[in-house]
Amino acid sequence: MLDPSGEVGSTIELQDKIAKKRSGRSIPLHADLREALSAVRQLGVNQGPVIRSQQGGAMTPLSIVVWFHRAFKTLDLKGCSSHSGRRTFITRAARLVHKAGGSLRDVQLLAGHRSIQTTQGYIDGDTDAQRALISLI
Repeated sequence: MLDPSGEVGSTIELQDKIAKKRSGRSIPLHADLREALSAVRQLGVNQGPVIRSQQGGAMTPLSIVVWFHRAFKTLDLKGCSSHSGRRTFITRAARLVHKAGGSLRDVQLLAGHRSIQTTQGYIDGDTDAQRALISLI
């Protein structure tokens, strides 16, 4: 995440070796996340994982799933999972991509999907949007 000057860069370079199905990609950082990561660095966290387990090491994929499960249960959020944020991101990105001059292909690339059909499976429908769309025709 660091650029050549050692500052938090504008992208995360997800390497093939750690990406699901070896689908590495470059993911632009939201300005708020970039600012937060810079603040963490100023606290002296310059190496290793940003989010750490209770033992101080990297969290495993399973420990992240368990963390989300407990958080959602504590908040009494039913039907949520560790994957909910991904589904929400893809749905929101699909609805907004036209404002950025992009297409569903851009959402597919950000998600790291090999198939546009996989991306489409993540996108929730919206009956209000469907009504509004019909009224425009």
